[in-house]
Amino acid sequence: MTNNVRGYIQLHPFHLVGPSPWPIFTSFAVMDLALSLGLTAHNFINNIYPILISIITVLYAMTLWFKDIIAESTYLGDHTIAVKNGIHQGFLLFVLSEILIFASLFWAFLHSALNPSVELGMNWPPVGIAIISPAELPLLNTIVLLASGVTITYAHHALINGNRTNTLYGFIYSSTLIALFVFFQILEYKYAGFTIADGVYGSTFFSLTGLHGLHMIMLTIMLFLCTWRVYNYDFTNSSHIFAEATILYLHVLDVIWLFIYIIVYWWGS
Repeated sequence: MTNNVRGYIQLHPFHLVGPSPWPIFTSFAVMDLALSLGLTAHNFINNIYPILISIITVLYAMTLWFKDIIAESTYLGDHTIAVKNGIHQGFLLFVLSEILIFASLFWAFLHSALNPSVELGMNWPPVGIAIISPAELPLLNTIVLLASGVTITYAHHALINGNRTNTLYGFIYSSTLIALFVFFQILEYKYAGFTIADGVYGSTFFSLTGLHGLHMIMLTIMLFLCTWRVYNYDFTNSSHIFAEATILYLHVLDVIWLFIYIIVYWWGS
């Protein structure tokens, strides 16, 4: 019925989004988070409560915005083939921008690693840095990520073939593995022998691994949301653009982590 009505009043297949408070609300929430982080880093704020409040506000805005998008795509029929193609292309451009960000950070790491200056002791890692062994927690995290790539591929094939049970199990396994990766990354940071303030090694190490860790937290949220939507019968074998974006995101982050492990943990140590 929705498509028939749209055919009479709309001469194109694109979704014209109605007025929504969430874009402007999210913009101010993200700006507040950035300001809180910057002011706390420069000791203008001496506690983390503003950061926590900002994070909660951003998550609140994301929840309500995602709720509207799920309603538009699943129940209102607004996501036509043209809209899905646009979302897919937009997400590919987003992934490309993420790859370029990590490429710049790898450049910064290799710039100092390939030609360490006198200030670094003519050595890489710099003299006095207690490096993290690549054969311990980083190797375990690599195995966990590779396993998540297997389980998400299993879920993807099950989703395409219309097997809801196996799809649900695949997303549950993948969500658990990615959450486990984030937990191990927190443990690694907790027991690391250096900080982000320890020269160029510390800054590039934590920028690379920390940015990747932030994306893994985002991926965990996306996977849990996919799991819930599979459980709620929101996806079909021919209409699951959000699941495809999440699966692509996981594979891209897996590949980026392999470069981080090889360059930063193994070669860089």
